[in-house]
Formats: sequence, C-alpha cells, structure tokens
Amino acid sequence: MAAPQFEAAVGRYLPLEVDGRHYRLYVEEAGRGIPLLCLHTAGSDGRQFRGLMNDEALTSEFRVIAFDLPWHGKSSPPAGWQQGEYRLTSRAYVDTVMALVDALGLERPVCMGCSIGGRIVLHLALEHARRFRALIGLESAAHAEPYYDLDWLHRPDVHGGEICGAMISGLIAPSAPPGERWETIWHYMQGGPGVFKGDLHFYTQDGDVRGRLSAIDTKACPLYLLTGEYDYSCSPADSRELAARIEGAKLTVMENLGHFPMSENPALFLRYLRPVLEQIRTAR
Repeated sequence: MAAPQFEAAVGRYLPLEVDGRHYRLYVEEAGRGIPLLCLHTAGSDGRQFRGLMNDEALTSEFRVIAFDLPWHGKSSPPAGWQQGEYRLTSRAYVDTVMALVDALGLERPVCMGCSIGGRIVLHLALEHARRFRALIGLESAAHAEPYYDLDWLHRPDVHGGEICGAMISGLIAPSAPPGERWETIWHYMQGGPGVFKGDLHFYTQDGDVRGRLSAIDTKACPLYLLTGEYDYSCSPADSRELAARIEGAKLTVMENLGHFPMSENPALFLRYLRPVLEQIRTAR
C-alpha cells in the first residue's frame, strides 16, 4: 500500500492572549527561510493561501504562515462571545497580528494581507514598520465606502452563508478557473454568523487611514501594493490614489485577477508575487 501523499502545510492550534482575552488560533505553515505572514480577507480564513503553501519554489525560500483570525475558520471566538456582537477594530487587529509575531518568535517577517489584510498592513506600517522586512498590500486602499446594505449579511430571514458567497462572487475575475472560483466562494459560505459583517465594520468605518498616509515611511519598511484589475471593492484607481499619497510605495495592477488573487487563481497570482518577493529577498 502506497504511503499517503499529504500536502506540505502543517496546522496547529496556538493559545494566545490579546488585550486580556484568551484565544485559540489555528495556524498553518509550510516551508523554510524568510517568514511570510499571510492575512486573509474579511469573512474568510487562511485556506485562501493554500496555493502558496503548495508551491515548492516559494516554500524553498520562504516560511509561509497563515492563521485564522478569532471567529474565523478553525479559530474559536473567546469565551462569552454570545453576549455581544462581533466587530473587528483596527486596535484589535493590529494587536492580534503583533501578538502572533511575538508568540512565533518571527524576526522581521514579511507581512502580506489581502482586503482587510491589505488595509491592516497600512496600520502596521504606521505603528510597527521596523518590526517587518517588508509589507505587501493586496487589494489595499485607505478606505472603502459600503456599496451595499451590510445588514443583509446577518439577518434571520436570509441564509447568511449563501448571501455572503453571493456578495463576493462578483469580485472574482471572470477568467478565474472554476475550481478555484467556487472554493473561494465556499470559504465565505462557511463563515460564522455575522462575522463577515463584523469584519466590514473595520473595512468601511474603523480602519480608515486616509488622514495618516503621509506618516508612512517606506524607507523604514518597503511597501508593495498589488491590486487586481477586476476588483471594484478596492479598484486599481483606489490603489493608485493610495500609492500616490505614500512616497516610495510600489504599485502593480494585476491583469485577469480580482479581489482574491491568491485563492481565485494562485498560479497567475504567483507570477506577480515572485518578482516582489525576489526584491525583498535580495535587498540589503
């Protein structure tokens, strides 16, 4: 009988205290070398980075790490979660990322986040630039106005998972392979009640950094921006405006990709990501 052929990623649970609250975070990683900490989109989880973890060329030089935020994927909400409404804030998000960096003993990792993750890397650039080798914002904008009624995402008369999947389906590029497209949608259909809506509190309200962009110092920490041409949540125009307001930020608009590049079409996304990582790897 042949031995089972497992994928490279290894997952474990990490007890973590953040701002006096106890969490149980699920963390996956693959590879060795420079730590590459990956932050998932609103309402989803670390499975979005499966394609990166299975790329041997990438994992031969980078230790790819992805974790599920509390309430997301395999991570649990804190005890007593049922007594209130989940709302992600910039303070809680930054503190969770930094607590994980400290717990794993990551020395100047690269941090790459998408959507809400692309927003929080701007906060990390403002508050903790020298703790990172580089920051990569996927689908990154300083602010986003709600373009639909968020109450639809958590109503007793609407199937939460199906409406979340429907809302994000149009953000995927039309050329995305069907398997990757529907897996990306499935991650959203599995989200916990009200989690996507709670993340969008950060994305549309609490996480606005438009008034602070001039304080980002790309000499202290390089900032790379990669945005899919089919993304209307964070459009190329949004990212161009962002890059224009941050001296030294480097922007690439990715053709035939949407809001979820790493999961909707991993092979195509890696063509854009590899040159960025090579610049980071070889930088002094």
